Amino acid sequence: MLAEDADLPLLAHDDPALAGDGFHEVLDDLASRSWLVRSDLGYMVLGREPGMALLKDRRLSFPAVELLELQGLTEGVVYDGTTKGLMAQSGQAHARLRRLVSAAFTPRQVEQLRPRLREYLAGLWQDIAPAGRCEVVTALARPLPSMAIAELLGVPGDAAQLAIWSGSLQAVFDMDMTAKRAEIEAAHEEVRDYVLDLVRQRRQQPGEDLLSALVHHEQDGDRLSDDEIVTLTSSVIAGGTDTTESQLAHGLRLFADHPGQWRQLGDEPALAEQACQEVLRFEPIVPFTARLVREEVELAGIVFPVGTVLFVCAATANRDPLTYTDPGRFDITADRAGAQVVTFGFGAHFCAGSHLARAEIIEALTFLAPRMRDLEPDGEPVFGTPTGIYTMRSLPVRFSPHEGQPGRLRY
Repeated sequence: MLAEDADLPLLAHDDPALAGDGFHEVLDDLASRSWLVRSDLGYMVLGREPGMALLKDRRLSFPAVELLELQGLTEGVVYDGTTKGLMAQSGQAHARLRRLVSAAFTPRQVEQLRPRLREYLAGLWQDIAPAGRCEVVTALARPLPSMAIAELLGVPGDAAQLAIWSGSLQAVFDMDMTAKRAEIEAAHEEVRDYVLDLVRQRRQQPGEDLLSALVHHEQDGDRLSDDEIVTLTSSVIAGGTDTTESQLAHGLRLFADHPGQWRQLGDEPALAEQACQEVLRFEPIVPFTARLVREEVELAGIVFPVGTVLFVCAATANRDPLTYTDPGRFDITADRAGAQVVTFGFGAHFCAGSHLARAEIIEALTFLAPRMRDLEPDGEPVFGTPTGIYTMRSLPVRFSPHEGQPGRLRY
């Protein structure tokens, strides 16, 4: 049966219920009725197994360029940059760029960043501890990822600027491109000039940073061009800042709403890695991952013609009752049997920065939980929309500041 002929539930991508407390209630209700729903932008795949099958199916690709064209953007610096970017590539072109950037963006480099992450956390903590309250997004969640990316690129003094650029670069996928076009185009131009200047510097004076690795890395005689370095570095700035900011903010929101879990983590910081995994599972900050059908696909008796836009839902895949016991419960001690979360995607476009994102969240939880005791809301949180990146716009909290776990943690 063609998808267009199927009797499917309907859901508007901009439905006000798709945010905040009602977000998962709406999706869980739909997922209990059908693995597939119709939306005004295409089809939403709510089932875990069909979603993962589609994410790894090479007959589909991420419609980075098509999402711009859908918003009326068919030329200019943003369009050109997106066309050349990693996410717009498929097949051999994607595999080549992925291979070159992954060789430079390694777990070893991330491990080397951990001491610096702890130093950054100590500095941020000293600013908020005396008051016993803070707005999490601006005080913690936003500055830490930009500091990490700046350190990774070898430009530690530019963290604040990278955070500003990241918001503008990511806005191309928020489906309101036309409203922010001037801002986004200006950011693309500025980042291009900035990266090209750094490329010239790294050619003369290479360092131990990611940008130096991209400039000098060669594999089987293949090297990245300046344009490719610009697009890849722009992707690192955009994809490594807003995403981790949102994931960390949602994580601290979850713990503020589950004080017993936070208390246990504070008493047992060794649970931080498992806690990070539960945060990633429970509230993925890219709830919907778009795919465009390039060759006709049939799945579970439904035929998707060429040109069909599908949105694979990580928010329901990560709460699949056939995969997880009591999936709607946030529990950092639960045995999830090692089931893979879909938060970082799946298949060829699995997030290259997942190691860094996990490291930042784990280090933040390890550092903060023993110190930020009695964490609780200090006002109403303000949720963003789940179209694109599911942000937290504001998260006021209060807490009892402690100096950490005696004998184990100090500042």
